[in-house]
Amino acid sequence: MAMEKILVIDDDQSIRETLTTYLKRQDYNAFSAEDGQEGVELVRSELPDLIICDYKMPNMTGLEVLAEVKEIDSSIHFIMITAFDEMHITVSAMQKGAYDFIEKPLDIERLKLTIKRALDNKKLSEKLDAIIEENAENYEPRNILIGKTRPMKEIFKKIGQVSSSRVTTLIQGESGTGKELVARAIHYSGVTKNTPFIPVNCTALTETLLESELFGHVKGAFTGSIKDKKGKFELAADGTIFLDEISEVSPNLQIKLLRILQEKEFERVGGETVIQMKARIMAATNKNLQRLVDNGNFREDLFYRLNIVNINLPSLRERQEDIPLLVNHFLNKINKELHKSVVKVPGQVMDILVNHEWVGNVRELENTLMQAIVLSKGDVLEKENILLRETDKKSYEFESILDYTLSDVEKMHIEKVLNNLKWDKKKAAKVLGISLPTLYSKIENYKLDKS
Repeated sequence: MAMEKILVIDDDQSIRETLTTYLKRQDYNAFSAEDGQEGVELVRSELPDLIICDYKMPNMTGLEVLAEVKEIDSSIHFIMITAFDEMHITVSAMQKGAYDFIEKPLDIERLKLTIKRALDNKKLSEKLDAIIEENAENYEPRNILIGKTRPMKEIFKKIGQVSSSRVTTLIQGESGTGKELVARAIHYSGVTKNTPFIPVNCTALTETLLESELFGHVKGAFTGSIKDKKGKFELAADGTIFLDEISEVSPNLQIKLLRILQEKEFERVGGETVIQMKARIMAATNKNLQRLVDNGNFREDLFYRLNIVNINLPSLRERQEDIPLLVNHFLNKINKELHKSVVKVPGQVMDILVNHEWVGNVRELENTLMQAIVLSKGDVLEKENILLRETDKKSYEFESILDYTLSDVEKMHIEKVLNNLKWDKKKAAKVLGISLPTLYSKIENYKLDKS
């Protein structure tokens, strides 16, 4: 990995030499300039990651150097060195985009920490930029949300209306209907498309960890918090934060979310500094929030704050006519992922798929097709490989369901998937919906061998 470049600009030779020697010992690629003009020339030729610059220098001040640097590359981080009585300079430097300042005489430990934070911040910024650029370039709503039925046309209309503003939006629908896909469509189709999209699963973490995940925390806020951490609301910046399964948030966090929506500000856990909230909030739930409010299980004031625009996603049972379109979409997608060529769907198989009661909605349909494609040996989607709940008995050719234990069924299914995938364990784990270590454990427990 290439060493990070740090440029020191100072007219005091002893400070230049001391700092560059120290930085080289810290494994940085350090170099220096004796005045602002030489420093700017080096910035153009070397494009450093970080600049440490004195304010008082002949010909060009540190503020003038900062302005030139930001014109060359706004992503270069800049630390200003100031005397204690130059606090007004510090304010101007921060306003013009400096990352931080260090007072003279230099505290080497503080400088070390500030450098690390500045470089970490630059890396995070670049990472988010890459994610934004990749997601924005690759995102095509027509390739994600499939449907020609009236309910879906209404959804597309809502997406168009909502994406042109930053209005708070509540997305409701059964599990597997594509709530996050709709949120992403809104984000990437309109005014927020060049900003971060930050999803948060509100059921995945305990209350304490979720609070830290959302708002961040300061060092020492709780056991194990060894450094400051930015939360999702900060990372989202002026983009979108998507709160999935909002109905599962605790009463305590509901109060804090309400304050954010009302005041547009928050503090990190254990901190006192007020941070402005610029992100647009979208929330989703598979439950009826109005009913939870009526039962006293969700704050009414928070519900109304979230429910500025409401999008209700239809279940797959309510739009059966879209199933053939979805089947074709998923066949193309899964064939590419698994390097297969299952492209033919017999009419009888399509009828089975259209008439099945998809409790898990679009997600269940996709998973069922993935299993079927994995198990297929040719280019035809075969009936016996469509493993639906009511056809499990036929798929495994049971003479009597009572003759087999749950372990027997699991063993047979794992073995069948492994054999069809030529024992590619990584792909098999993905199809089975389990981790690779779990698959290895089951292979050992069931004493499965490659046939």
